[in-house]
Amino acid sequence: MNDLPDHVVRNRAAWDEWAADYVATGRRQWAAEEPTWGIWGIPEAQAGVLPADLAETDAIELGCGTAYVSAWLARRGARPVGIDNSEAQLTSARQLQAEHGIHFPLLHGNAEQVPFPDESFDLAISEYGASIWCDPHRWIPEAARVLRPGGRLTFLCNAPLVMLCVPDEAEIVPAGERLLRPYFGMRRLEWVSDDSVGFHIPHGEMVSLLLGSGFEIEGLTEIRPSADATTGYDFVTVEWARRWPSEEIWRARKRGG
Repeated sequence: MNDLPDHVVRNRAAWDEWAADYVATGRRQWAAEEPTWGIWGIPEAQAGVLPADLAETDAIELGCGTAYVSAWLARRGARPVGIDNSEAQLTSARQLQAEHGIHFPLLHGNAEQVPFPDESFDLAISEYGASIWCDPHRWIPEAARVLRPGGRLTFLCNAPLVMLCVPDEAEIVPAGERLLRPYFGMRRLEWVSDDSVGFHIPHGEMVSLLLGSGFEIEGLTEIRPSADATTGYDFVTVEWARRWPSEEIWRARKRGG
């Protein structure tokens, strides 16, 4: 562990501690017939995260947690692999695999250094996994490395704007209507409420990073929840998220296919 970046070590400890709080959500998502995405539970029919045809697709979920996204992929004919920084999260994932009779490889590791050869996968996907807990300047080039030409990268994360508006307090306080930190230069965010480290970068930097890593950008969806949407997270309200983007979905394809 000594050779791991400090944010990987800190996030591993945090998620090993939090893992028990995510078992119920993982169990609900494993059992779901229709995928729902993000903190607002946007249905797949509306979000359009997954490719229409996943049969025989080699896929890797970067920061899989309880691995329900990989389970959705497996049910649609893909061959998923999940990697996560937290062994406690993977223990939950293995229990859910046994409960549902769906099995695929689960690896304990850092999504910034994936233990697979170049061009091993057709799809790399992350829902609030590597997409916020890993350094984008490390995990996105790594995703490009393990994707085959023409392979897809899809990830869901917090929108930068909400991260600029969340107060840094000992207790979580919802985003307000004031910008509390600079947009230019935003990258690594540490919160006094816990010892975790999140990563969020401006849109222009993300575009440059994706293009520079060998991707073509196919889309960016800024999610607007319905007026009656609810979430179990305290850092944003539906009223705020109806006015400004709180989360977003990026879609890119590796050049050359």
